[in-house]
Amino acid sequence: MTGTAGATEALLVQELKDSWEFKQTDLDNWMPVETVPTNVHLDLIANDVIPDPFLGFNELKCEWVADKSWTYRTTLPDVGAAKDGQIHELVFDGLDTFATVKVNGDVILESDNMFIPYRMDVTKRLNHNNANVLEIDFRPALVEGRKIKDAHPEHKWVGFNADMARLAVRKAQYHFGWDWGPVLTTCGPWRAVRLETSYARISDLRIDYDLSASLDDVVVHVSASTERSSGSDVNISIRSADSLVFEKTVSVDGNGVAKADFHLSQPKLWYPHGYGDQPLYTCEAVLRKNGKEVQTCSRKIGFRRGELVQEPDEIGKSFFFRVNGVDVFCGGSCWIPADSFTPRITEEKYRSWLQTLVDGYQVMIRIWGGGIWEEDVFYDTCDELGILVWQDFMFGCGNYPAAIKSFRDSVEAECVAQVKRIRHHPSIVIYAGNNEDYQVQEQCGLTYDYADKNPENWLETDFPARYIYEKILPEVVAAHSPHVPYHFGSPWGDGLISSDQTVGDLHTWDVWHGKQIKYQIYDTLGGRFNSEFGMEAFPHIDTIKHYVTDPAELYPQSHMIDFHNKADGHERRIATYLIENFRTTDPSLEAYIHLTQLSQSDALMYGYRGWRQQWGQKRRCGGALVWQLNDCWPVTSWAIIDYFQRKKPAYYAMRRVLAPIAVAVRRAHHDWSVVHARPVKTSSFECWVSSNSTKEVLATKVELKFISIATGKEIKEAMIKKNVKITANGAITIFDGELNNEKEEPHVLAARIWIDGEDSAVSRDIDWPQPLKYLNMDDRGVKVVFDNGKITVSSKKPTKGLVFEEREGVLVNDSAVDIVPGDEQIITVKGLKAGDTPLKWRYYGQEVRCISDTHR
Repeated sequence: MTGTAGATEALLVQELKDSWEFKQTDLDNWMPVETVPTNVHLDLIANDVIPDPFLGFNELKCEWVADKSWTYRTTLPDVGAAKDGQIHELVFDGLDTFATVKVNGDVILESDNMFIPYRMDVTKRLNHNNANVLEIDFRPALVEGRKIKDAHPEHKWVGFNADMARLAVRKAQYHFGWDWGPVLTTCGPWRAVRLETSYARISDLRIDYDLSASLDDVVVHVSASTERSSGSDVNISIRSADSLVFEKTVSVDGNGVAKADFHLSQPKLWYPHGYGDQPLYTCEAVLRKNGKEVQTCSRKIGFRRGELVQEPDEIGKSFFFRVNGVDVFCGGSCWIPADSFTPRITEEKYRSWLQTLVDGYQVMIRIWGGGIWEEDVFYDTCDELGILVWQDFMFGCGNYPAAIKSFRDSVEAECVAQVKRIRHHPSIVIYAGNNEDYQVQEQCGLTYDYADKNPENWLETDFPARYIYEKILPEVVAAHSPHVPYHFGSPWGDGLISSDQTVGDLHTWDVWHGKQIKYQIYDTLGGRFNSEFGMEAFPHIDTIKHYVTDPAELYPQSHMIDFHNKADGHERRIATYLIENFRTTDPSLEAYIHLTQLSQSDALMYGYRGWRQQWGQKRRCGGALVWQLNDCWPVTSWAIIDYFQRKKPAYYAMRRVLAPIAVAVRRAHHDWSVVHARPVKTSSFECWVSSNSTKEVLATKVELKFISIATGKEIKEAMIKKNVKITANGAITIFDGELNNEKEEPHVLAARIWIDGEDSAVSRDIDWPQPLKYLNMDDRGVKVVFDNGKITVSSKKPTKGLVFEEREGVLVNDSAVDIVPGDEQIITVKGLKAGDTPLKWRYYGQEVRCISDTHR
């Protein structure tokens, strides 16, 4: 919102970014603050009081910060005496978390929720002859949380991850530590602080619309809520690019609201990327008082019909998204905050993260409930790029104390404010009440009688948090964002156990967690929508070298490397999957990193590939969101891209299997450990093609070859079909058959597809006998040639997992590729200049290579 220059009645906004200082509250050690928004850790680092907590064991050296109170202060700009009808307000977009705000020593606000924005009238508190001092005291969040916890022993303080006192604190839950993040409990003015001067103002701009079933007609309802606006009017307009499509000036009614409705034929519709364009309309409201422009407020909106389709079927009940009548398989990722210290995440970094998601053919991102309500730029970018947003409410892995009325009131105020802030974004297609809180209820034996529909009864049980998810939040959504479906939690489905595979969404964790099942059958473990699943992998060597401050610690099982993995039992879990699947004879750190990354890459491929096939089978699976896209610090985790935005091989594996047209081939799995490594006599196989296209696609050729791993020769005649019509928005089986494992030597199944209008194969897939550790992978005959923006790779024998170095400023469009003889692959590379050292590369079974004589 901005003022209009030259009008004396115009809203004046002054951001309080500079000239702050801070200190430990009980000391007199004032230090400068570089800028606001900020938090105390960033300022302590900048003043050399604490070391970078992301390095080595420094996290431990910074623990004391969270036990102290901290004070921030600044001198307010001189705004002069308020004129008749004019007021001065301090606006706080976010205070983290237990904050006492004072102006000239007088308390004006007590806050205990980092997600509630505040607006305080300070007109009568400002001196106009002396400096006005704004001071904010921040008390330690966990200390305060423990006080609340101790005061309520009647509540069962149970959950997963960190100190359960966190459940009493309306703060980003990951700040207290998680199984991928450090314990860095922040405080401070984490979002903008402003001083606003106004005679009148627009307090809210709401846009609702009704899109006809035929999608060719929309009725738009605009309402601008105002304050102190008696006798004012509001000019409301809507533009498409530079074209004005509607304009009307309306009077403010007795409730301070100006309303306008308009009808638009043939609206430009917003689609997720890959399914259509993302046209955005600009709705603008200009408040005029006494004939003068006071304030302009605008929102970008997109018209689309979004549906969560939950209909009974032969399995149970579907769970998938339909946008503008098009069913969308939602392959994508879960998102955590991109830093432990979110004020330093730049707009450029947000856009880079989300563009990388789009480049990987991912269509949905899930904002996880233990993080933050994201910044405006996050949602804006999703709108612009066509990314569907699954928005959790900010509750994660715990039994929240909803029986405490003050806690409920705070939650409601938070959620109303945040839903009103983000509701205009076309990218948001679902709200979910929490992350895994119903799983906490199950695992901790808390009371949940789904048949009991009396909310007052819920508050009397040992699972009072149900009141939040099944009463407060659905009412908030119905009142303020009714066009977006609400889902009680994630995972959740019709009150059934959260592991039910027939209904709702599912967190699929019996790979890695739980039973640690082999990832080759990942797709059999899923449900109707797999909103979490994943496999850990080490980050890239450069990331590890960044945080390992002692070179003696650069080995796979070092104390410092283990310290940068917060997952319970990670040592044995990683080891289990490596020993089950790969030869682990090379003791080097680089080799170990490569194996963990291949394990993750293969695991996610098996999941996505099978679930996408199930999408084509009567919508058995509506989507899958990997845990997780990103990291909040340099760490070994489930992320497919590390903290420094270095892609792991899994990113590329997902990209290939989520491509618009993707061929897939798979032989039936046999669990070798159960049969004591005895080979099976025969194995069935199938080859299919998945398509996102809303129309039939002509495949000019689909090919399946059977290639010896030992010799690189074809062991039998290839299977070929020409001019195959690929099912629209689904999957079609191309080949199936049986392998004779007694007569046929170990071989890969190598599939490729060519489509009409393309000269080269648009997709390929290679299926390997499992486990890979039984295969001799020496002497593959790999050739890698760098030449003027492209990399040509070939091999004399089937080769597994050729990965390229992830170098800053250099982008490859593919990596972690499997190669077979006779199928030379071309990979594009950007940012590698003539004379630069070629990218290092490695494949399964070989040492790191950097062959300079193949660089031209």
